[in-house]
Amino acid sequence: MIEVIQALHPAVLVAAVFVFGLLIGSFLNVVILRYPRRLLHDWQCQCRELLELEPPTDQPPPDLVKSRSHCPSCRNTIAWYDNIPVISWIVLGRKCRHCGTSIAFRYPLVELATAILSAVVIWHFGASTEGLAALVLTWTLIAATGIDIDHQLLPDQVTLPLLWLGLALNLWLGLFATLEDAVIGAIAGYGSLWLVYHGFRLATGKEGMGYGDFKLLGALGAWLGWQALPMIILGASLVGAIVGLVLMVAMRRGREIPIAFGPYLAAAGWIAMIWGDRILDFWLVY
Repeated sequence: MIEVIQALHPAVLVAAVFVFGLLIGSFLNVVILRYPRRLLHDWQCQCRELLELEPPTDQPPPDLVKSRSHCPSCRNTIAWYDNIPVISWIVLGRKCRHCGTSIAFRYPLVELATAILSAVVIWHFGASTEGLAALVLTWTLIAATGIDIDHQLLPDQVTLPLLWLGLALNLWLGLFATLEDAVIGAIAGYGSLWLVYHGFRLATGKEGMGYGDFKLLGALGAWLGWQALPMIILGASLVGAIVGLVLMVAMRRGREIPIAFGPYLAAAGWIAMIWGDRILDFWLVY
């Protein structure tokens, strides 16, 4: 199977991955929307069980795979031909067929972003083990970004498996870093933001970020090695500061309004995975 895929013309392969990325992006929309709700429901059930209270009587949120998609406004099930990535959004005029409620732009945005980033990954790595692993990392980062934007939450169920997968891939295959560099990267990624967090809290009495950010940076260090961490931290901090200032000015938001840092870490980590060597060489030369 791998030989057949590798035999494809690069342009055909990239185009096929782009189309497949649209489908993955559609599923990631489901993950971003439903997974936090399911986590919250599970936490509530566990707390009620611990307190020896009656279990909640409301229905659990929809399943990620089995439950059909439906309009959040009128609750009507969405037919398959109204659920084609990007195309259905355009054909329907950005509105629900049944109730006319506007469909958020974020749905085709996530689908297109997933398709484009997936195509770039395969164009860069080709049909290889590195390419497949990079696709998994890319899709996970997109899901984590969407959840963090919506809820200021990076679930352990996302960040910790990502960390262990990065260590395992570099242990057995050495895809992106040596095992030593990956282990140091995981430790340094988590530890550096942990120190910043506690230093900021001691200095101001406030919490500047969440523990999910530590774990995400640790996961990126496990995938890419400790050498990528300075680039990731610098890039995420710079973009985060700029976006934060823009939001404060444009939307008149105060400094006390929390801004998710995970999306900037994810974006900087993805860029480091694709172009990290070139960026580092450019810095060393100039």
